[in-house]
Amino acid sequence: MPMNESNLPERLAAVRERIVGAAKRAGRTADEITLIAVSKTHSANAIRTVFEQGITHFGENRVQEWEGKRGELQDLHAEWHLVGHLQSNKAAKAARFFRSVDSVDDFALAQRLDRARSELGESRKLRVLIEVRIAPEESKSGVARDLLMQLAEEISALSGLDLQGLMCIPPFPDDLERVRPYFSELRDLKGNLEQRLGKKLPVLSMGMSHDFEVAIEEGATEVRIGTALFGIRS
Repeated sequence: MPMNESNLPERLAAVRERIVGAAKRAGRTADEITLIAVSKTHSANAIRTVFEQGITHFGENRVQEWEGKRGELQDLHAEWHLVGHLQSNKAAKAARFFRSVDSVDDFALAQRLDRARSELGESRKLRVLIEVRIAPEESKSGVARDLLMQLAEEISALSGLDLQGLMCIPPFPDDLERVRPYFSELRDLKGNLEQRLGKKLPVLSMGMSHDFEVAIEEGATEVRIGTALFGIRS
């Protein structure tokens, strides 16, 4: 259904209800899950409407698109996540504009973010997640599973970045049960990584509009919801 800004509160209520149901099935509470409203291609007015309904985390796909919106939204006390693939030449702007980059998959990119953060004189570390290529699809971005440990160790050594967990984008099957193993695998990878690094990684960002309930059942702490909330993108 195309977006109608007047029904955003109704859409949000429906998504929240589904989060509560999925959490309950997994023996969890909805408070354990952060809803990131993926606002890419949607207007500043739509973002403001959702913010007024209590959502404080928003995800954008492209640095340049967020540049065009941020002037209208700087008064909002919200957390802005870059959830799309980040090109190295946009790293400096991403380090300045976003509270979190949720799609780091390369050490050179992490170094650029770290350097940019240092040049800004920012005392607060930039939160980052490592995107893992959980499915063998060449079109997917993300670090390969066998290189994850090395990348995590390298990022952990950077003083300007705060590695908080993992993110993935699994395949898009018709049968949602076929996506469940990808989510459980990312959860297991995080557990193994915590043991090797000797530190807690509290974030599992997995699940989007079509599969977030399964992701919650498998341990997601953050879900990235676009279409189910805002409607079909223009």
